[in-house]
Amino acid sequence: MGYTRWKHETLVKLCNDAFRKFGFNGEEAGIITDVLLLSDLYGIESHGMQRMARYYNSIKKGMIKVEAKPEVVFETPVSAVIDGHDGMGQLIGHRGMTLAIEKARTSGVGIVTARNSNHYGIAGYFAKMACDEGLIGMSFTNTTAIMVPTFGKTAMLGTNPIACAMPADPYPFFYDASTTVVTRGKLEVYNKMDKPLPDGWALDMNGRPSTDASDVLKNIVAKKGGGIMPLGGSSEELGSHKGYGFAMLCEIFSSILSLGMTSNHTSQGSKGGICHGFLAINPAIFGDGDAIKAHLSNFLQELRDSPKADGQDRIYTHGEKEVAAVEAMMKDGIPINDNTLVEVLEMCEYLDMDFSAYFGDYRPPVSDTFEGSY
Repeated sequence: MGYTRWKHETLVKLCNDAFRKFGFNGEEAGIITDVLLLSDLYGIESHGMQRMARYYNSIKKGMIKVEAKPEVVFETPVSAVIDGHDGMGQLIGHRGMTLAIEKARTSGVGIVTARNSNHYGIAGYFAKMACDEGLIGMSFTNTTAIMVPTFGKTAMLGTNPIACAMPADPYPFFYDASTTVVTRGKLEVYNKMDKPLPDGWALDMNGRPSTDASDVLKNIVAKKGGGIMPLGGSSEELGSHKGYGFAMLCEIFSSILSLGMTSNHTSQGSKGGICHGFLAINPAIFGDGDAIKAHLSNFLQELRDSPKADGQDRIYTHGEKEVAAVEAMMKDGIPINDNTLVEVLEMCEYLDMDFSAYFGDYRPPVSDTFEGSY
């Protein structure tokens, strides 16, 4: 299956209209759309439009409760715990980081955790929220169990991403990565393309290496065993224990501090139970905030200017590629997989939306092998 490119504004209108149809108000639909499409603008296909089917299915079966509002259930001047009441993860995440930013403004530091949520998009969106306010931002989330711990054969932790963003010139430092080799969304993308997974990504239900995206995804959903390897693969020689440990750090800052569900207990029946963590820090609590920003900017430039390996002409710092990607996507359009658009067409029919109002005469070709997102 192939890809077609669509204007950012076309996808914004589609997503906004769809989430309004699901019952979210205008502000809520705007936040969800913004999180979703920032991922596509950054070139992170796994968490962009291709996630629409997951949200659509989760809302239909009651895992995501449209009417739910996040509630602060514990609070101090520097911390808070939010109960999301099974609401939309992007909205709970936005509330969590907004509160962390408010606390950092008044107390220098804000740490907020959230429980009883759902998938919240890319962790980097929430770290960026703080960075855009001149603060250091960090965000964590657990997910449905998908990581097989080192020497194990059953998924016990999520992809458990860690994101950090900090102001710098000419562009901020921006890091956002899962603690697994790849994300679940990447498996879904390979499944849509009907391509075998690269070696070193996933394990079957018996803990053996697998390149079958469909089988791995089915086993994860049915909790039959197997899943994705930690960063470093499945052995200590290349650092599997480090990826596993990073995932535990994420779990601590999301599910443990919030007294929520750990990854292995999430997504049971119609309960999501995902947990998040948010951290905002005002650099000024360490002295001259402008000097700290300049210090980071200088070091990032030294990294870019450092000697290049043979055959290489550039060293990137974290966040550079995202800036370039946004520029390119806004100019050339966002590539969307045909199978993703098959799912969008099905969603439009369910919501009584006119698919042609967004995509004109285009109709995505139907694959004989694609069974839909899991």
